[in-house]
Amino acid sequence: MQPSRRSQRSLDWLNFFVADVQTGFGPFVAVYLTTQAWSEVQIGFALSLGTLTAMLSQVPAGMMVDAAHDKRRMALLALVAIALSAVLLAAFPSRLPVLTSEVLHGFASCILNPSIAAISLALVGREALGERLGRNARYASLGGAVAAGVMGLIGTYLSSASVFWLTAALTVPSLLALSRIRAEDMRVVRPQTAAREGRFRDLLADRGVLVFAACAMLFTLSNAAMLPLAGAAVTRVTGEEANLIIAACLVVPQLVVASISPWVGRLAQQRGRRLVLVLGFSMLPLRGALLALVEQPYALVLIQALDGFSAATLNVMLPLLAADLTRGTNRFNLCMGFFGLCVGIGATISNSLAGLVSEWSSPSMAFAMLGSVGLLCTLLAALAMPETRPVEPAR
Repeated sequence: MQPSRRSQRSLDWLNFFVADVQTGFGPFVAVYLTTQAWSEVQIGFALSLGTLTAMLSQVPAGMMVDAAHDKRRMALLALVAIALSAVLLAAFPSRLPVLTSEVLHGFASCILNPSIAAISLALVGREALGERLGRNARYASLGGAVAAGVMGLIGTYLSSASVFWLTAALTVPSLLALSRIRAEDMRVVRPQTAAREGRFRDLLADRGVLVFAACAMLFTLSNAAMLPLAGAAVTRVTGEEANLIIAACLVVPQLVVASISPWVGRLAQQRGRRLVLVLGFSMLPLRGALLALVEQPYALVLIQALDGFSAATLNVMLPLLAADLTRGTNRFNLCMGFFGLCVGIGATISNSLAGLVSEWSSPSMAFAMLGSVGLLCTLLAALAMPETRPVEPAR
């Protein structure tokens, strides 16, 4: 049974508005707290608390979503919690409410993302999941790009707090889109046998899970620090023009992700997962090499387009591989949580390691190091990752 057009389009808009909501909790938090006379140490502690909460919540949140019968209700609760965290930030910019907001947002995000992936799986089934995830990534990228521009404008011309009032308001269309996904269009995904329900340690015994987890960690270890490192170098050369260059570097990859994500999903369905992983991950060493060699500031925008190719790959393939590797079990979201934990670990290490190499040697050497990690990630996917595409489409 094919899901209705209404449910499919509602899921598209859910991804669009959820990306709008999540954009408000990016760099805007640091800007807002700075206007409230918070010190850099205090801001760093608050942001680190949110990051740590998100990392520690990945696996428990995945288990909660797996255990929930109604995935839409889990997404609803997560959106309400995110709205509450935005209101706390906007209305009470003091220590305890802000820290509570960061913890609440970190945990709610870990519930929301796997819930949307589970809704996608229930709507289209495993045989069409790749293309559906591509559509999710397209609308999320468009939503993130639009929200970044709008929030930047209202934060500049109204107030920094208005960003978070808008964030809370945007949960309303998100909830409306969620409510329009019809329950009768969603398939019940059950494990084939009780013996295959498994536990967390069973995931850790699966070669494919371990290899892709290592790839996810190496990917973000290579990728996360590239733009911040390049941004620091550009700022030293161009001064205030750096804001325009960095803004373009954020928007261009989003547009690339929106353009190619459905194609990435279709290619994974038609030609296999490993081919897509190798193609997407190979952008990392290429990008690292170009950033190490090219010194023209505006060339950074073109180089950052490569980030769109690799980001589209990870955005689509992470939930798709989680679905492949947990086929016949009820551990889809637990697997996604484990992969998300590995992504968080890689991102945490990346900036510190790149900063140390840049300080001890040079930015070019730091880019070379990050590119080498990306090459290792590509080789691991090519040589060790098993192909997980089903031999025959599910009937």
